[in-house]
Amino acid sequence: MALERNRGRRIQPGELAVVVGAGRSGLAAARLLRRESARVRLLERHRNAIDLGTLADLQRAGIEVLFGEHTPELFENAAMVVSSPGLPLAALREMMGPQAQRPGCEILAEMELAWRYLDGEPVLAVTGTSGKTTTVSLAAAMLQKQGYAVFLGGNIGTPLSEYVLAGRRADVLVLEASSFQLQGCSTFCPRVGVILNISPNHLDHHKDMAEYIEAKFRIFRCQDEGDLAIMGEGLRKVAAAFRLRARQQLFIPARCPQRFAESRLLGAHNVFNMEAAWLACRFFGVSEANAAAAVAAFHPLPHRLERVRRHRGVLYVNDSKCTTVAALKVALESFDQPVRLLCGGKFKGGDLAALVPLLQEKVHEVALFGGSREVFEEAWGDVVPLHWHENLEEAVTLLSSTAQKGDVVLLAPATSSFDQYENYLKRGEDFKRIVGMLA
Repeated sequence: MALERNRGRRIQPGELAVVVGAGRSGLAAARLLRRESARVRLLERHRNAIDLGTLADLQRAGIEVLFGEHTPELFENAAMVVSSPGLPLAALREMMGPQAQRPGCEILAEMELAWRYLDGEPVLAVTGTSGKTTTVSLAAAMLQKQGYAVFLGGNIGTPLSEYVLAGRRADVLVLEASSFQLQGCSTFCPRVGVILNISPNHLDHHKDMAEYIEAKFRIFRCQDEGDLAIMGEGLRKVAAAFRLRARQQLFIPARCPQRFAESRLLGAHNVFNMEAAWLACRFFGVSEANAAAAVAAFHPLPHRLERVRRHRGVLYVNDSKCTTVAALKVALESFDQPVRLLCGGKFKGGDLAALVPLLQEKVHEVALFGGSREVFEEAWGDVVPLHWHENLEEAVTLLSSTAQKGDVVLLAPATSSFDQYENYLKRGEDFKRIVGMLA
């Protein structure tokens, strides 16, 4: 399966590489660059982002760690700048000042950096506004059932640089790719690339939808005729503008075959995710029987339409990963029972008013919590019974008192968690804690 690919320029011994952000991917990138004998400077605004043990390890490895504001002089003479996935490239270029335009200075994502040090392992990469993590997890399970050694990583948690550093050898690398990561890729080229869907998201990070879409379609940018590009039928016209060279496989979500009868996954959108994973894995020779066996054994991922508990005839479901309006639509469409809905947090944009018919059909009550109260009240205030609470615990407690037997209490916030929680994982865990304490 190994093919020769253009993998871009590698850092040379003694050259300066600047890594921005000391998150997991930043630390992995810094260590990989240092392994290649680069002079490595790691920039982090917050001193408490790195524990003392990790800081000592980095310094022993010869990595310069600087805390505080990122000023242009810190980037002088850098041959490479590896950006944090949470930092918009426009903001990075602004803080670099004239250094961003200097010839010989390349700005790239950690995933692009690691790609340049692979030994030819084929990559299956998935992006999209929603469904990425479930789809890559399903794909990894299908490939493993076929007998392949698989690395699962990227945006799902384990940076690709950690795989390179570990010296592992997998048959297939399955990567979840965010728009942030793809925007910093120039030679990254999966054998199979998948875009599940595109809807308004991260417009607080990207300049506009055009930039967001262009970032997503970078997953296909370097593919050729021997590669496969998979996407929903709704992206056909958009794809035409990018003049893809890869063989294209388009399919219609609403017409996905019920290929996998045994599944614990809720909702029609997961039928779509299963089909996307199967089409991607079929490229690598996975049989339909092994794919079906993998789906049957697959457990829903935490915080993604996760059944938490049935209490007094009411089902409590945790979909904390629902951070967009599009994801909320998918969540609501997954239930035929009456829904008591929990929403609120840092709103990232999207058309809440477009969900009004679905709310009228599915939702009996909305309990808001935390941030963006005014956004939801303006869109839905005259549509369904709606009330606001200071925090999630107050909102859940109220709904537990009004929900009737057969109802679903659904945490599907349609926002990021950053008003009250470190991330959506913490928000989902708090929901499960609260539900677990219901008397």
